Amino acid sequence: MLKVEGLQSGYGASQVLFDVTLEVADGEVVTLLGRNGMGKTTTVKTLMGLIATRGGAARFAGVAISGLAPERVARLGVGLVPEGRQVFATLTVRENLVATAGNRLGRAGPWDLARVYALFPRLGERAGQMAATLSGGEQQMLAVGRALMTNPRLLILDEATEGLAPTIRTEIWQVIAGLKAQGQSILLIDKNLGVLKRLADRHYIVEKGRTVWVGTGADMDRDAEAVAGYVGV
Repeated sequence: MLKVEGLQSGYGASQVLFDVTLEVADGEVVTLLGRNGMGKTTTVKTLMGLIATRGGAARFAGVAISGLAPERVARLGVGLVPEGRQVFATLTVRENLVATAGNRLGRAGPWDLARVYALFPRLGERAGQMAATLSGGEQQMLAVGRALMTNPRLLILDEATEGLAPTIRTEIWQVIAGLKAQGQSILLIDKNLGVLKRLADRHYIVEKGRTVWVGTGADMDRDAEAVAGYVGV
């Protein structure tokens, strides 16, 4: 579904990505790991068209997405839960969910308000509440729900549980596991290796803008020393 080869990008005169390669197949959960500042979020922004590609290639569902505008990438079926949540602070919960909603690919049983509220009951309880007044955990639920309302073929979560209370973190992990069970393709950035090893099909580690390690959870256990050196845990 997503195939990235030798991706390069950066900000102004600074190059951040030099050779990022990864793949996500239909129905897979794949992680992108690495210490802070190694290029994970830059990779996501480049794939979404928020940063210009300087080299390499990225294809989604057979379509070259390098150089496409963010809205065109989204319409192809890529849904993003960005780092920092970035909900629309002055809109209500319901307004956030419907603002970009759509079933542009004609998926059967699409995500709608009722289905999102069933997944996150607290969003239903706070449907008329301004997003700015929600807790950090509730805003993360809203960001996930907003992305699902676009009915994406691929869901990207950048720092899925960063800064969340343990109970909320557990709830988010349960939701992600449920989405995987439903066949949702997911590219996931997070630091909780214990959960990620159980949940994901494959892991990619980036170091200074390059993919330096690829493997399964079992491979991660086998290469524990090398992995620890790359991710800092």
